Amino acid sequence: MTDRKATAKWTGDLASGSGRVSLDSSGVGEFDVSWPARTEEPNGVTSPEELIAAAHSSCYCMQFSALLARAGTPPERIETSAKVSFGRSGGGYAITGIVLTVRATVPGIEADKFAEIAEQAKQTCPVSAALTGTTIELDAALA
Repeated sequence: MTDRKATAKWTGDLASGSGRVSLDSSGVGEFDVSWPARTEEPNGVTSPEELIAAAHSSCYCMQFSALLARAGTPPERIETSAKVSFGRSGGGYAITGIVLTVRATVPGIEADKFAEIAEQAKQTCPVSAALTGTTIELDAALA
């Protein structure tokens, strides 16, 4: 078992305050976060949704790669982007959906088998599982 850690620090109220997230386990960076970056334009500041998108897209690539190799058709290349939508929901805000867009070069695979494994990767990716309760859509295509 492995554990990973990130830390967020926040100063001020929600609307005018700001924060900083550090990726503690890897030490690869610190990133500013703010409410306007979540609800308006990023302007060089990240948001929890962008961090989730990074986690989801990288996790999906790993899971898809493993499943393709297990099926005897290892990929040459997989590119996945995750679009995490955030907006008003009920009386507050929520992550309203995630769209994974996948383009892959996989020699020797048939389109129907590709689609089947792509969907299996979406269902079994650990980040997808952690986000149960959120609608996650998939758009996967061979390159």
